[in-house]
Amino acid sequence: MRRTGIADFGLAAALAMTALLAAQSPAAKTPPDSAAGKLMLGSTDISAGGQIAEAQVFNGFGCKGGNVSPALSWSNPPAGAGDPQKNLLPAGAVQGRADFGTPGYGGPCPPPGKPHHYYLRLYALKVARLDVPADATAAYIGFMVRMQSLGKAELMGVYGR
Repeated sequence: MRRTGIADFGLAAALAMTALLAAQSPAAKTPPDSAAGKLMLGSTDISAGGQIAEAQVFNGFGCKGGNVSPALSWSNPPAGAGDPQKNLLPAGAVQGRADFGTPGYGGPCPPPGKPHHYYLRLYALKVARLDVPADATAAYIGFMVRMQSLGKAELMGVYGR
């Protein structure tokens, strides 16, 4: 498995989410489009199993995309996941550092060749705020998110060059 990038989005009060973009085998399964009572993740920019648009592709390291974070929506948060009525980042929320070394979204940028599968994962957390340093790595943030997870949902898109 080759990891090609991690993008973090903080929504600590309602849901805290991290989009982990990881290339995995084509045999990996995607979640069903709907399931009663299950945390669900959707996007108007990335369809489940669909091609990721150039607008979401990283702009650097030989890639020439827009590096625009995809629009995401979610439903059915598990109990204890904050106030689902709020749609904005709470005061003090920040975006974590991606594997590219900068805070916020870092889109796909695989090496030339076979397309890679990228997973965006949404985590509902037990806590309103993760206790991580401002310069925490994406791996450290991912570890802390998993330690505090109440549930997760994922969306997979494909990109190659």
